[in-house]
Amino acid sequence: MSAPLLRCEGLQVGYGGRAILPPFSLEVTAGQFWAVIGRNGAGKSTFFKTLLGLLPPVGGRLERAPGLKVAYIAQRMAFDDLYPVTAREVVAMGRARRLWSAPGADPKVEQALARLEVAALADRTFRSLSEGQKQRVLLARMVASEAALAVLDEPTAAMDAIAERAAMALIDQLRRELHMAVLVVSHHLDEPRRRADRALFLDPDCERIVEGTTDQVFADPHFHHRYGDEFGPAAEDHDHGHDHTHGHAHAGRP
Repeated sequence: MSAPLLRCEGLQVGYGGRAILPPFSLEVTAGQFWAVIGRNGAGKSTFFKTLLGLLPPVGGRLERAPGLKVAYIAQRMAFDDLYPVTAREVVAMGRARRLWSAPGADPKVEQALARLEVAALADRTFRSLSEGQKQRVLLARMVASEAALAVLDEPTAAMDAIAERAAMALIDQLRRELHMAVLVVSHHLDEPRRRADRALFLDPDCERIVEGTTDQVFADPHFHHRYGDEFGPAAEDHDHGHDHTHGHAHAGRP
């Protein structure tokens, strides 16, 4: 089994030294598709910011593989209309290693535009694109970055159900082709459940985190308490995932 890209050991996330979730442990390896699940305010974005190094851990350990490249698609991605960047320039941001990079054609950018079928949009301003076109451009930026790990915070929030299915299928396809690990937040759970192989359920109100296979997490009684029974079979039909609470953590049945 390949070495993990990320390893969390007793990790606590939060602000100002105050944890908002119980400590938890997990490993992310190449090629995995993770669904990160929780209601609004559950701490999903805080978890992502901690993974990205934008927030320090409140406690525990977070280890990244040496030289790990991470691509990030933020929640409600937007560009200031006063700075009308083109689609090509957005994709080129995935190649930049500093704020200002030398101009010039980059074959990786052109290849990514072609791969996501947005080469014809390259010289249009990003703000003029439809939501679906914007999403493809942002995914092209992810591909151009040559990252081993992609972190996507509600990438389909502005899409209807049909567009969301297409976008999730595309993310899954890129994950398989590039052997990239992806962590995806989505409030529409049907697609993540169908495509993800791992899930992380955050519930700060009950001070619980459940981690495991998608089936395990969707069958967990604490998940059912929040979301009801519509997303999975009865909990007793599956082994439970790892359930982390304040004060202790225990694994489900082997």
